[in-house]
Amino acid sequence: MFGDDDVNRTEKAEAIASLHQLLADTTLVVVTRQSGLTVAEVTELRSKMRQAGAGYRVAKNRLTRLALEGTPFAKLGSMFVGPTAIAYSKDPVAAAKIAVEYAKSNEKLSIIGGSLGDQQLDIEGVKALASLPSLDQLRAKFLALLNTPATRIAGVVQAPVSQLARVFGAYGSKEDSGQAA
Repeated sequence: MFGDDDVNRTEKAEAIASLHQLLADTTLVVVTRQSGLTVAEVTELRSKMRQAGAGYRVAKNRLTRLALEGTPFAKLGSMFVGPTAIAYSKDPVAAAKIAVEYAKSNEKLSIIGGSLGDQQLDIEGVKALASLPSLDQLRAKFLALLNTPATRIAGVVQAPVSQLARVFGAYGSKEDSGQAA
């Protein structure tokens, strides 16, 4: 029969493996310090993260440092001291944007640093990243740029055709009125 230590070790190993897999599939990690966030506040933050395609997870520092090993985020290990949590996303901006925005309105959450792939970021780096447009915003701008010329081309192409139709119509009316007279 398994003792409590064996079950605890198994649970810890599973938690490390799960977090390691999550980090392996992530582009951006933002390390935050949370002191005194209520359950409702954490739930609100998680909801905002989910809406932006990001996630937020509180994890034990020792387990997180172990999960970081073998990922591009291994350099972040020293940031996991005290009450920490991570915001993460595949989008290179989403987690930073939501974490920085939330930290501005709630003093119980602060940004410690982060990493975009293997590029470690300090607090200012995370804030700078948060000021960039997200992938969805960039896609929307790109589509707008693509659609704008197409709309203009259609308008330009249609204008001469409609003018030509009016000329032919007027010419036809002129001939009809000339024959009737």
